[in-house]
Amino acid sequence: MKKIKINMRKKIIFIVIALFLISLNFVSAITITDVSQEELFPGETSIINIDLKNNLNEDVEDVSFNLIFDNLPFIPIGGSEKSYDTFDEGKSKSFSLTIKSSQDVKPGDYSIPFSLSYVDSNGDVLKKSGSIGITVGAKTELTFDVELKNNVVGEKGQVNLKLINGGFGDIKFVNVKLIPEGFTIIGSDNDYIGTVDSDDFESATFDVIFKSEIARINAIVTYKDFYNIEQFENINREVKVYSKNEGIELGIIEKNNTLIYIISVVGLIVLWIIYRIIKRKLKKKKKV
Repeated sequence: MKKIKINMRKKIIFIVIALFLISLNFVSAITITDVSQEELFPGETSIINIDLKNNLNEDVEDVSFNLIFDNLPFIPIGGSEKSYDTFDEGKSKSFSLTIKSSQDVKPGDYSIPFSLSYVDSNGDVLKKSGSIGITVGAKTELTFDVELKNNVVGEKGQVNLKLINGGFGDIKFVNVKLIPEGFTIIGSDNDYIGTVDSDDFESATFDVIFKSEIARINAIVTYKDFYNIEQFENINREVKVYSKNEGIELGIIEKNNTLIYIISVVGLIVLWIIYRIIKRKLKKKKKV
């Protein structure tokens, strides 16, 4: 019974020692301690900065670090490999590699595989593989267009503010607040649009009554960009509002002929009454 217990203890101790040695093997290695990059946009270049540290308990030689771009929308500029003749114990090394993204790459996060090899003090070649993460960003290129409907003084019309996203990334949580100048807004002065996709547009439409020939479109557009950062855009544009006569001449509105119709009808009634009176008088004279 005692022998069985002793054997079990030995096995447990052996397992613990083995796990400890394995953990040391994972800790004691050449590791990537930091990766940073400049902003990278579609079709443009960026510098990637990589920091390595020798956590081994020995100096190593013939160190080679290589980024692998197979089937990725990136290419290296000036090489994808960095090598060192020696890498001393406990020391760190920093280096930079330049990459270029394809013109049609979709903004987002990407993993780039790497291979790392070195020769230890026993002359053995050790290899390690993994990946680093980079981000392809998106510049916000938001433009605006203003369209008016029935823009005639005293008329009910519309203000249409078109938001055009010419950038590579979508913008989200888009809201438009219209500040009236020269017109009155019918209903809410806010229009929540939501998302404006890349290479697309959305419109915010407001029903208004135009009050003056001098009018301006003042609006505040809020949204979150590709990096989820809230942005603000102020729009301030003078717009043309026509007088009623100009609106009729330009065909924006139709001439109101109601008064003419009323006068015509009243005129016909008056003529009919006069006719009846004259007719009665003529009848009386004939009788006499």
